Amino acid sequence: MAAALEIFRALADPTRLRILGLLRSMELSVGELAQVLEQSQPRVSRHVKILCDADLAERRKEGSWVFVALGPLAVVQPVLDALDHWPKGEADQWVLEDEARLASVRADRSTAAAEWFQAHAGEWDAIRSLHIAESDVEAAMARSLGDESLGRLIDIGTGTGRMLELFAPKAEHAMGIDRSSEMLRLARAKLSEQGLNRAELRQADFCALPLDDGGADTAVLHHVLHFAQLPGAAICEAARVLDEGGRLLIADFAPHDREELRTRDAHSRLGFSDDQILGWFAECGLFPVLVETLEGGELTVKLWLGRKTGKPAKERKAA
Repeated sequence: MAAALEIFRALADPTRLRILGLLRSMELSVGELAQVLEQSQPRVSRHVKILCDADLAERRKEGSWVFVALGPLAVVQPVLDALDHWPKGEADQWVLEDEARLASVRADRSTAAAEWFQAHAGEWDAIRSLHIAESDVEAAMARSLGDESLGRLIDIGTGTGRMLELFAPKAEHAMGIDRSSEMLRLARAKLSEQGLNRAELRQADFCALPLDDGGADTAVLHHVLHFAQLPGAAICEAARVLDEGGRLLIADFAPHDREELRTRDAHSRLGFSDDQILGWFAECGLFPVLVETLEGGELTVKLWLGRKTGKPAKERKAA
């Protein structure tokens, strides 16, 4: 009863209902929430605290930014279900305006990342090498995938095509996906030099992969996830295209406080914890196979390997 009362008290405010609606769409920083709601950051922070105290939301600090996401599904889902079943009537003006400003936030994020990629496409391999020796990362990735057939391989966020260069010879078919046409141009040139002209390159977003369900056996996200606005959605999209028994290998950074990477290099996330990645694995129907830490360099690199074992967790709950 006490928990229910706290939830109802937290929802008894239009701004907090708006925040809950926004968080259904994506994780947002407190500053972005303030931008969408057109309110001051201190005021928004107070509303966020009340939602967090009721377990309807949770905060996560990354450098100088604080991101806000929905709380545990066991608490939040019944509330969302109730809101969805409430008589809709005419579209609420606040909701329409919030959605329009949220689209602007998405566009700002995407533009910042796209501009950086376009400006630094030729330097991309060199920038990666500053973080940790890529030869060590690549060797660890090869070990983690072992001698098992890669089958139909998809490299998500292929950049200049290095993962295809490394793993395509071991695959029946290889496809590289990238949103940047400039990156794909560089990848084509690089792969041609290596005699890997059969590797397919496609322009697409990593949250909307151009493959049918079960269309891949191995998926790789190599130093890509920290650019994602919605990392969980990117992982679930990779899981969607995996066939039963398929594997997803992620190489990315452990949590860090190098704030300049956000502003200078357009990183949306300053690394990931094991709990975050394995939580997304569970939500997307992936079973953890391997977690490895690679010390050295300015940042710590982590490897996470998951295998698709059945229906995504959300579908199993609904069944």
